[in-house]
Amino acid sequence: MLLTSVWGGVELYSIALCDDEEMELDQIEDFLADYQDRNPALKYAVERFVSAEALLMRIREEGYTPDLLLLDIFMSGKSGMEAAEEMRRLGLDMPIVFFTTSTEYALRAYEVDAVQYLVKPLNAERFFHAMDVAVGQMSKRRESWIVIKVAGGIRQILPNDIIYCESQKNYQELYLAKEEYKVRMTAGKLWELLEGYSQFGRCGRSYILNMNHIVSVEREEIVMDNGSMIYIPRNKVAEFKKAYFSYYFDFRDRGVEECL
Repeated sequence: MLLTSVWGGVELYSIALCDDEEMELDQIEDFLADYQDRNPALKYAVERFVSAEALLMRIREEGYTPDLLLLDIFMSGKSGMEAAEEMRRLGLDMPIVFFTTSTEYALRAYEVDAVQYLVKPLNAERFFHAMDVAVGQMSKRRESWIVIKVAGGIRQILPNDIIYCESQKNYQELYLAKEEYKVRMTAGKLWELLEGYSQFGRCGRSYILNMNHIVSVEREEIVMDNGSMIYIPRNKVAEFKKAYFSYYFDFRDRGVEECL
């Protein structure tokens, strides 16, 4: 889950810095301090990483999910670009700002939906602009949370973090990348919460699927990116495939238009 919260009217964000040069990390932290002075309604919890491997280990083993990633591309070992691509494959969709000494990775940066691509040496003006864009995205993410009562309390969940939902009588199981939640409500009530988000589609009476997490649709079987296999009722195959491919190609078209 995201660490973003609101306390006393102040927005709290978790920010990960990753660069194999300590001096570069120091400079970025100085920029962040200056940016916060200009924006007193923001507060950060900053964590530093000196390698992509260390960052990925923290994410995989401890479920660390920063709200914002400030990431160098050229590092010893795994590159920042490789780390970003792996995080996207894991389903993490936080804003990413790249720092680099070259423009050669600019196209790949857009392929992982980086919000900014800054060429070193950094300056405060360009950094502050990148932060304005990133903070705007983070605020929108927070506003998009769905608040659901689950066993153990209330949870705020980003819609795209939901891989799929399975109906079990009066309970619904919500499957996320690293968590599962049991919600006491009918499938109809859950669908009322999710149907406004274009990425969700119903598959028979038992499943609501996030089409952003579908790996493949073959015959009567759907493979999700968490490894789950969903079987489509035979009389619903044509209907679901039509909805999925309509969404998929519309999504690609939107992506192309945004790049033009």
